[in-house]
Amino acid sequence: MSVSGFLKLAALAVALAWPAGAAAQDKAPNSPFAQDFSLLTPPVPAPLEVFQDLEGAPVRLADFKGGVVLLNFWATWCAPCIREMPALDRLQSILAGEGLKVLAVSIDRGGPKVVPPFAEKLGLKNLALYLDPKSKLARAFGIAGLPMTFLIDAKGQVVRALAGPAEWDSREAVALIQHYLKTGGGAAARQNAAN
Repeated sequence: MSVSGFLKLAALAVALAWPAGAAAQDKAPNSPFAQDFSLLTPPVPAPLEVFQDLEGAPVRLADFKGGVVLLNFWATWCAPCIREMPALDRLQSILAGEGLKVLAVSIDRGGPKVVPPFAEKLGLKNLALYLDPKSKLARAFGIAGLPMTFLIDAKGQVVRALAGPAEWDSREAVALIQHYLKTGGGAAARQNAAN
């Protein structure tokens, strides 16, 4: 990621912590949810920093290019994160067939010791859980608080961001994300999954 891209993400994270009016809109459905889920204009490339799967294997956001990704940063000690995790799990279930990949990236330092038992306790069955125990990816995104969620299009561009929890399985959230699946990667992701 370029320095200007990093600075834009960091500035966005700070701006989202103190919202000041409605965000710019694209051709996505117009709703209060779309206004809260701030539009990045222009989009910026997703950071290249490595994070991990639950077995410790390295992963990059570029590994998901060609599909739409909802990237959520969270932690087991974050009360708003705990409240929104079931909605993220339901969203993944609702839109998986359309090509969405929800990546729930934990910044817990305990990593594989704490995340799987936590997910099991909450009954999460659909989310792809990942680890960022040293917060390298979180820092690359300029995360100032949790939860923080980004929408990444099929080209690997960060197009939207939301600070704080959301009802991810609400009609408005699903419609907004479906817009990006139809225009930015859903078909490509389904084709890749079929091969």
